[in-house]
Amino acid sequence: MSGARRTVLVTGASRGIGRAAAQLFAEAGARLAVHYKSNSDAAEETLASLAGEGHCAIAADVSDARSVRELIDQAVERLGGLDVVVNNAGVGGHHLVDEVDYAEWQAAWQRILTTNLLGPANVSYCAARHMIANGGGRIVNVSSRGAFRGEPKQPAYGASKAGLNAMGQSLAQALAPHGVLVFTVAPGFVETDLAAARLAGPDGDGIRAQSPLNRVARPDEVARAVVFLATEAPEFMTGCIVDVNGASYLRS
Repeated sequence: MSGARRTVLVTGASRGIGRAAAQLFAEAGARLAVHYKSNSDAAEETLASLAGEGHCAIAADVSDARSVRELIDQAVERLGGLDVVVNNAGVGGHHLVDEVDYAEWQAAWQRILTTNLLGPANVSYCAARHMIANGGGRIVNVSSRGAFRGEPKQPAYGASKAGLNAMGQSLAQALAPHGVLVFTVAPGFVETDLAAARLAGPDGDGIRAQSPLNRVARPDEVARAVVFLATEAPEFMTGCIVDVNGASYLRS
């Protein structure tokens, strides 16, 4: 199954993994809805980089349930359908127990879980309802190795991604009879704008050494896994979680 003539929504597509995935989908012939929250300039840069025609950019806050419904409705209307959704948008941020006060702790958990878990849950619900009514589709979630190994400096992030994994597997079981397949990709560190400062700083060498390849992933490497699952993966892979972490963390 190729990406040709498929309609695809990628959340958080204004840069990083989302932008790389959008570019690969477009190269395969798909029409894209490029989601962004507020950085319209970056979203326009993504749009300008896409091969083919018929793409669009849509602003929405995935942490807001009403905004999510409007995002899906607009994507369906502007693309003429919706075959694939990639839940890539997410946030992080340090909140160590011994460094933040109680109010900061609560705020971090609220912000991160609402964006990283409730957001994809609402996107998946709205998209799946459309897909069920139109013969099926595919949902791909972008998780993290942190869901398995833990994130001591940002525990809400690790918890949100572990929840995303469980949600994806639960939905894979619930939606398979309707022809909707659900997959998850779990990257390690990725060479994105958000990670650039840390990778260039004193932690950089240690982070790269976590992988026997002595580097971190490029966005296109994670994106290729996303596009494969969304377009070519056998349907019997539904519910899978694919690690793309350069053997930096191996789970049993």
